[in-house]
Amino acid sequence: MPIGDWSAKEGVLKYMEKLEIFNLGLKSGHSLKIKGKISNDTDNFSINLGCRSSDLAFHFNPRFNESVIVCNSKCSNAWQAEHRDDHLCFSRGSSVKIVIEMLEDKFQVKLPDGHEVEFPNRHCYSKIDYMSVKGGFKVTSFKLD
Repeated sequence: MPIGDWSAKEGVLKYMEKLEIFNLGLKSGHSLKIKGKISNDTDNFSINLGCRSSDLAFHFNPRFNESVIVCNSKCSNAWQAEHRDDHLCFSRGSSVKIVIEMLEDKFQVKLPDGHEVEFPNRHCYSKIDYMSVKGGFKVTSFKLD
């Protein structure tokens, strides 16, 4: 049963390029499904999960200009060591669905082509209340399961 659903079908959300939520309620064992359209002229976009913008458990950042997906975390406004995955299956101008599963020890991202990216839950959070989506990605819907 879905925990929350905010979608264009229901007329709640049309297009949003900068999305910031402070009461997300994503818990270990649940997943976040985000659908959207990548801008035609973007260099990158990011999906950020944590307790606030200065403390991110997970930063997911596809970079078209480098052909890489960068994952990282941020503690007290300081970035930590990056993880880079060169499996960039996204293309500018495309509509995509990204599924992020929060597990006890890691975040697992299922990309549109089925490839999975894993990143450790360095902060050991059991609940995520903050989410932001920034850059060249227009959110059309998201859903918590």
